[in-house]
Amino acid sequence: MATADALATRAALEDELRALIASDKLDDATARALRGFGPEVMAWLHATVGGETEASDAFALFAEELWKSLRRYDQRCSMRTWCYMLARHAAYRVREARAKGKALPLSQAPVDALAAEVRETTLVHLRTEVKDRVRALREQLDPDDQTLLILRVDRDLGWRDIALVMLGDEAPATEVDKLAVALRKRFERVKARLRELVAADAAGS
Repeated sequence: MATADALATRAALEDELRALIASDKLDDATARALRGFGPEVMAWLHATVGGETEASDAFALFAEELWKSLRRYDQRCSMRTWCYMLARHAAYRVREARAKGKALPLSQAPVDALAAEVRETTLVHLRTEVKDRVRALREQLDPDDQTLLILRVDRDLGWRDIALVMLGDEAPATEVDKLAVALRKRFERVKARLRELVAADAAGS
């Protein structure tokens, strides 16, 4: 659960981003969002996509999509949720391109240099981070279950925000609400599965 200071910092960042977008300073808003939310998005991609190269490609694509998307961002959700929504779509595109043996087009976004900086800084941190056994066990879960676990436990997103990440911003509100309810139940099953994996790992130690 996020601390009061973390929540206040996040709220201030959201306010700053809304002001930048309202002033049509979209390049500045993209850069600020990448600095504010980029490291956690990159860490999430690294945990769920399946390799540094693929995660880096997905992050580069995410940064470009973030830059392109701000004119249609309607504040239906927080910018943080919006970032995860775009990142999940980018991860899907990277997996699809990899499966088809296709290369993704080079980005033309003006924030490419900043995106690369955030990506590499985050990767350096992740490489030096000691992987505990629970994190290794998480990797045995289905990708969507990993996403659900990380967004709820590590990122403290609400159920409706997670549903938006899963469905995308064009999903009808009723569909989002329905999935939010289903995700609560799925989350309990995921936690039970993780507990089983932990118990099996402990028994095999």
